[in-house]
Amino acid sequence: MRAVPDLAALPAAAPAAESDSFEVPYTLMRPQHQTAPLVFASPHSGSLYPAAMLEALCVPLIDLRRTEDAFVEELFAGAPPAGALLMAARYGRSVADLNRDPRELDPAMFEGGPPRVCGLPTARVEAGLGCLPRVAARGEGIYARLLTREEGEARLAHIHDAYHARLGEELVGLRDARGVAVLIDCHSMPSVQPGRRGLADIVLGDRFGSSCDPRLTARAEREFRDLGFTVARNAPYAGGYTTRRYGRPKRGVHALQIEINRGLYMNEREVSRLATFGALRDAIDGVIAGLIDTAAILPKV
Repeated sequence: MRAVPDLAALPAAAPAAESDSFEVPYTLMRPQHQTAPLVFASPHSGSLYPAAMLEALCVPLIDLRRTEDAFVEELFAGAPPAGALLMAARYGRSVADLNRDPRELDPAMFEGGPPRVCGLPTARVEAGLGCLPRVAARGEGIYARLLTREEGEARLAHIHDAYHARLGEELVGLRDARGVAVLIDCHSMPSVQPGRRGLADIVLGDRFGSSCDPRLTARAEREFRDLGFTVARNAPYAGGYTTRRYGRPKRGVHALQIEINRGLYMNEREVSRLATFGALRDAIDGVIAGLIDTAAILPKV
């Protein structure tokens, strides 16, 4: 792994590209009739990159593609036919990471300071993996220059803020209409990770039991195990910003994160589907059905 460039040595930021307009940062795939109070969300499967960002790259685009949870929204495509909403991000997670707190920013990435007030430094920010990441898949610096504050704010406002505003609206609407809402935050994880051996096929994150009714976690685990998958809970992923932000069981909103080992369904180097993709997608249809059944018995508020 090559060293990350010293940010202080990077050229000054280029003027913000005012012509760079952002598209709607998510896709909503609604069922014909929403019979289940569930939202399946895929925040890291997007693959759009703004032109100004592409012009500033000093790494190959494939290095950014390898950080995506590619094809996850396709794995959960059975949600709308089953009566649940499926929401998928459109922009790559290297543009703006939707599963990070928007205050997780590295001030050194920007000329003239960060676009917003930063929180306390975290291990993720120090590793270059904040809400606006500065490193790619191999740990190399993404940019050949500093970003402007305007560029950073545009990404936060048009991608991160817009995505979470809509997700929040959908969950509150379901909770108010049906007395309960369930968010299943859908992710994938690298099959090989430094310092970790024997990574499970599936990792379920419920913030150690705090973000959802335990029956949801137990049902997901049972469904995956019955299909022959190995399952772990909360290690190494206990649920990120999204699970923490929305998981309020006492207020009628439950959140469960599902991480799927990429080795089960994709060539991670080429970012392409394996022949096993269809079988995994069919298996996940059964998990979706089980979660819908369990959501029906959750207490209403």
